[in-house]
Amino acid sequence: MTEIAGKRGVSNAQVALAWLLAQPGVTAPIIGASKPHHLDDALAALTLTLEPAELEALSRPYKPHTVLGHS
Repeated sequence: MTEIAGKRGVSNAQVALAWLLAQPGVTAPIIGASKPHHLDDALAALTLTLEPAELEALSRPYKPHTVLGHS
């Protein structure tokens, strides 16, 4: 994430939110903005379009798991 953010000149948070928004089924990620710059990052992520190779690189280490307590 840091490598992609550095190449793009954006924050890690922007890359993380852009990746999340690119995932199927995610229509409204829940974000908690406790400081003004958190909101700035969230808004900037809306206009950040990651390349397919970047999305794949970010998805590679992600291991989906079932939600505990639900069947």
